[in-house]
Amino acid sequence: MTHPDIITDTAITELRRDMAALFRWTARERLHEGIANHYSCAISADGQQFLMNPYGVHFSAMRASDLILLDNHNPPDPADPKIDITAWGIHGAMHRANPQARILLHLHPHYATALMCLAEPDLPPLDQSCARFYNRLAWDTGFDGMGIGAEGERLSSLLGNKRVLMMGNHGVMTAAQTPGLAFDLIYYLERACRTYMTALASGRALAVMDAKTAEKTARQWEDYDLETGHHMAAIRAVLDKEEPDYAD
Repeated sequence: MTHPDIITDTAITELRRDMAALFRWTARERLHEGIANHYSCAISADGQQFLMNPYGVHFSAMRASDLILLDNHNPPDPADPKIDITAWGIHGAMHRANPQARILLHLHPHYATALMCLAEPDLPPLDQSCARFYNRLAWDTGFDGMGIGAEGERLSSLLGNKRVLMMGNHGVMTAAQTPGLAFDLIYYLERACRTYMTALASGRALAVMDAKTAEKTARQWEDYDLETGHHMAAIRAVLDKEEPDYAD
């Protein structure tokens, strides 16, 4: 699904349903932390109005209508019980600094977070999932507390032209034009980190691809990214049968 400058009510409804489906599926994949972690989706041409999950709703129970509308031009009352101040601090700043990033998914998944707790984190191209991210990750090792105030602003300056921010001592964030691609990135990133951390745990030498092969594989993934709508459609097809209330 594309996001033109003028986003219709019908398009916003479908975006809400896509996002709700991703919350449900993230819970199924056990990538979430209960009611913590946040996804946001810009719905205005300038990227400053965005939908985000409210505080207190579990990922596994999210519905399309639960998502709240936030606006960087009119910041919310931090005392509002639906607002997680760390989520507003990070996502508000990220949308301000990166309006091209229509979808922002932020998680603390097990293997990616463990990787970002290493003294010198990296993700070498061990398999094709690892190679997808070869030279395509933004790395932050300057964690300075929870995403409130200056920390959110600091993080917002680090994405650059990348689609994935590896957040030291914290977690990860993906940025993309569509919900499907943003989720595909975070799904395969966690699998890549799982492969790497598991291989490291063996204590044996790693079979790292050469730079030419890794770059070729990463470029092939970028062509393959055009098909990520199928992943999104497959998720929604399952939920339409098993948890149709996600779309409410």
